[in-house]
Amino acid sequence: MELLNKHVTIRKFKENAIEDELLKSIIYSGTRASTTGNMQLYSVVLTKDKTQKEKLAPFHFNQPVAKQAPVLLTFIADFNRFVKWCEYRDAQPGYNNFLSFFTAAIDALLFAQNVCIAAENKGLGICYLGTTTYNAQEISEVLELPKLTFPVTTVALGYPDEQPGLTDRIPLEGILHNEKYEDYPKEMIDELYSFKENLETSIQFIKENKKETLAQVFTDIRYKKADNEFFSEKMLGFLKLQGFWG
Repeated sequence: MELLNKHVTIRKFKENAIEDELLKSIIYSGTRASTTGNMQLYSVVLTKDKTQKEKLAPFHFNQPVAKQAPVLLTFIADFNRFVKWCEYRDAQPGYNNFLSFFTAAIDALLFAQNVCIAAENKGLGICYLGTTTYNAQEISEVLELPKLTFPVTTVALGYPDEQPGLTDRIPLEGILHNEKYEDYPKEMIDELYSFKENLETSIQFIKENKKETLAQVFTDIRYKKADNEFFSEKMLGFLKLQGFWG
């Protein structure tokens, strides 16, 4: 619990290489995560080669962390392997549908989080790259992913070269619902978000983006409707191409 409570995202890494045996042990710990029906519907592509990282970088919007991290781990929702096993054993798989994608995505994310915790336990730092789903098709082409696979997240991994402080979190009373979901009146929303809104970094963020509220920065700049709709259509199109939709 102490390790989990001290988690911070690391975006600057030392140049030190990560030993192969350490990487394998961390990834093995990932495989001990919970998984649907013990099917292990995931794979991970490990990228250390500089040229390969340069190919991937544009699809992570050229974030410095994607270029500078010693290792990138791309976590794959993977029904390809399981379907092949079924077919080779005279079983008829029925996994070319959205539910199967969602199941595999859950498996892959549980696997990824176990890997991250194991890595941090060994003194490594991690940074999740949410850009993976935005450009899943392009990343899949670089990594040569087959049908019935889909990259769901990427983790930059390395030895930390910075010591950032803890980021803010909504108080627990805003997250925990007892017995049934209780909706939020305006007064509670005001209370839950007041700390975040009054941080000096948030106030500066609002000024830099020429907005009136922090919420407007999220809706108008960071995660705006037009972008959400564009990447949603793109993602659904690739799900179809990969055999998970339609």
